Amino acid sequence: MKVTADTIIGELLDFNAEAVAPILFEMGMHCLGCPSSRGESIGDACMVHGVDTDEIVEKLNSVLGN
Repeated sequence: MKVTADTIIGELLDFNAEAVAPILFEMGMHCLGCPSSRGESIGDACMVHGVDTDEIVEKLNSVLGN
């Protein structure tokens, strides 16, 4: 799975929660089970949590082997 800023968090967690959740927790997203967070894009979550979208996308792709 190739992650972009438009990737939906729920889809990403369904794909590989074990690899992805620690990165999202690291950026301050501690509400991963919340229905609204699961429907949010990576870009939206980064904006809300004040982190660099490109940096998080790069980390996610790296951990997923992309």
